Amino acid sequence: MDLLRKKSFASLQKQAERVGGLRRVLTAPQLVGLSVGTAIGTGVFVLTGHVAAEHAGPALVLSLIVAGLASLFAGLCYAEYASMIPVAGSAYTYAYATCGEFFAWIIGWDLILEYLFGAATVAVGWSGYMTRFLHYCGIDLPTKLVSSPWVYKHGEWIHSGAYFNLPAVLITAFATWVIYSGIRESARLNLVIVIIKVSVILLFIGFGLPHVKPENWHPFIPPSDGISGEFGFSGIFAGAGVIFFAYLGFEAVSTAAQEAKNPQRDMPIGILGGLLICTVLYISVAVVLTGLMSYKDPGMAGPAPVAYAIEHVGTSLKWLAPLIQLGAIAGLTSVIFGLLLGQSRLFYSMSEDGLLPKSFSKIHAVRGTPWVTTLLVGGVTAVIAALFPIGILGELTSIGTLLAFLIVCVSVMVLRRTQPGLPRSFRTPWVPLVPLLGVFFCGLSMYYLPNDTWVRLFVWMAVGLVVYFLFSRKNSRLEKGSEDAI
Repeated sequence: MDLLRKKSFASLQKQAERVGGLRRVLTAPQLVGLSVGTAIGTGVFVLTGHVAAEHAGPALVLSLIVAGLASLFAGLCYAEYASMIPVAGSAYTYAYATCGEFFAWIIGWDLILEYLFGAATVAVGWSGYMTRFLHYCGIDLPTKLVSSPWVYKHGEWIHSGAYFNLPAVLITAFATWVIYSGIRESARLNLVIVIIKVSVILLFIGFGLPHVKPENWHPFIPPSDGISGEFGFSGIFAGAGVIFFAYLGFEAVSTAAQEAKNPQRDMPIGILGGLLICTVLYISVAVVLTGLMSYKDPGMAGPAPVAYAIEHVGTSLKWLAPLIQLGAIAGLTSVIFGLLLGQSRLFYSMSEDGLLPKSFSKIHAVRGTPWVTTLLVGGVTAVIAALFPIGILGELTSIGTLLAFLIVCVSVMVLRRTQPGLPRSFRTPWVPLVPLLGVFFCGLSMYYLPNDTWVRLFVWMAVGLVVYFLFSRKNSRLEKGSEDAI
């Protein structure tokens, strides 16, 4: 039983060039748009307030810088792989070619956690902003239909009295239908939404900055509460671990490599260009948000902190509040698109390799999309979004993302040593320094995440091992000899 058998690069190239598979229609600007569209959403509109209130205070800016550095180092490693292996599957496919099938399965199962719970997290955030916007319009939805039936406090699950989160289910269903319709249509709609939400963020920064109160930045690093991860320096790194969810954009881009027109050139542009834009916008929003209101304000930990901050500045910016709401709604919608797209393409790739049921790789004859996985992912995400609170979902997504980034950084070093002669149209600079820094920052951010989050990760991975040994290993194309191995 060879758990470390690898897919050959020749077979990956054949997969990328196969007629009848995914369609290569995405350009570099559309890939940058997909990156920004997936990244700018819950991270900036929701989790910024949550991290400031629960972990870092005004040092939220430092949490974003730490997360941004980790993402930069990982992004450089992703760019090398994406230009070299232009097929769907992202880090899963990279691991299959470098570390072997077992490690590929581990990271693939981890990415399922990342995308499913990530999309659900964003759907819950979207629900919060939509509910608030409808309230502006004089429409109040029943409270039992706009939140999770369960709340997690101090290590215990408490029933909230709600039934389920209906708006989160509806937006997930809409996003699933758009992705099902076709990749070109999804990319075009995403690009329009990205323009809208970036414009709204720039309005928030430009008009909010003159109203900043510097006293809200003091103390910049609030003293620790005596609990690891709650303020102090540990709070900065815990905050980085939670807010890391916001940097999912370039990871989602790498899953669309098999649908890029010129992946060797366009994938690095999409990954690194989107990362740069998002990092600058995140830090700017954090500076203004923590300056407009104290991190101790209850609204900071609410479902719509950016809109709340504008509402409480005064009457002079009252006109901006509805625009913030609409921008957040549009922005969160595009994030859901990106995450559901990434998950469906991951399932497609794993199914192609025989590690998931064959039906998952069925391509729609007219739309050219993996329609079975798209509908499956949308349905499961809707159920998760309907039942779970945003804090738990965000932490699970972040730890999954961090683990994926860490493995990719390690894989780049392994591949440089084992196959140095492979053609690389983009090369990660300063290897092994850059990958090692990626491992360091990702590992440090994971370390400071709550213990409960680690327990949930281990449980999820244990379930994945059962699935692998009972189904995936014996159905693998490498096991059956129907795929080239090295």
